[in-house]
Amino acid sequence: MKVLVDSSVWSLMLRRRNRTLLSKAESLLRASLEEAIDDGRVAIIGPIRQEVLSGIRDATQFLKLRSGLRAFRDEPITSLQFEEAARFFNLCRMRGVECGATDILICSVAAEKQWAILTNDSGLARCIQLLRSEGIKL
Repeated sequence: MKVLVDSSVWSLMLRRRNRTLLSKAESLLRASLEEAIDDGRVAIIGPIRQEVLSGIRDATQFLKLRSGLRAFRDEPITSLQFEEAARFFNLCRMRGVECGATDILICSVAAEKQWAILTNDSGLARCIQLLRSEGIKL
């Protein structure tokens, strides 16, 4: 099964290289990403790529990171996935859970393609949990 990797996990892999500074949970996420890369199961969408590359002040570091991420092609996003993301957003909001635009789009793409989501973001995790409680397979 493909794994849609959230920017929070990419950050663990790419920006926090010193493994001794990672918690046990972060180390497990990093290992999961490494395994998915080795197995060719990693998926990425454009908005995640943008989040990972945003905020890098050093041009050389930006170019190096951009080059590394180019090993993973963006999965296309359809109008139907955007519409479903809006439905998911509305559902979460009605239940008192706020979800970011990229987070809810991740949920929509993963649900439609039946992919796993790898994240270290508590907000995205809350969205996933609520959607699962509503019977949406994530």
